[in-house]
Amino acid sequence: MSNHEDSNPNKGEEFPQASTVQKVTRILTAIGEGGKYSTDDLIPLVYTELRKLAAYKLGIEKTGQTLQPTALVHEAYLRLVEPDVNSWKNQRQFFGVAAEAMRRILIENKRRKNAAKRGGDRQRTLAEVDEIAAPIQSVNILDVNDALEELCTVDEEAGEMVKLRYFVGLTIPQIAKTMGISPRKADRLWAYSKAWLYRKIKSE
Repeated sequence: MSNHEDSNPNKGEEFPQASTVQKVTRILTAIGEGGKYSTDDLIPLVYTELRKLAAYKLGIEKTGQTLQPTALVHEAYLRLVEPDVNSWKNQRQFFGVAAEAMRRILIENKRRKNAAKRGGDRQRTLAEVDEIAAPIQSVNILDVNDALEELCTVDEEAGEMVKLRYFVGLTIPQIAKTMGISPRKADRLWAYSKAWLYRKIKSE
């Protein structure tokens, strides 16, 4: 994502607009109460907010700075979710949506850079890739994304964990609490997920 292409479109404005906060709060509350909304209804709102935050961050930081999913997602959560709906159930829903939105932004960003370079490079995009795919030396976010999509079809729970770790930046204890599983199970699931992705990426 270049500074020129994604310069802050709302310079001087406060993020986010109140109407967005109200919509996110309403949808999360309705989902928690078994209402008509689903997490799919949150994707456009969270995606738009993350893009605005990313443009804002890149606009005020030095040239060459990369996106930091953890900081962006956590800031979006604090801005978009009001305290009275701050439950772990809602956090799981929100972080799941945020992970998907962040994944789309990072993939778009990487593909745009690759297209600009006429073939792209094979450099790591995020530090977390070392945790997932080490000691593979040439893996990038597109490889991880392709492998992750397949993992999600094989083991949905493992796929959710990787998304929360890789695209949101939650720690394993945070993921365990968010997903409602024991720390021991979370450790086992993370070890399995990393091994599965490592084998898949290495084979390709």
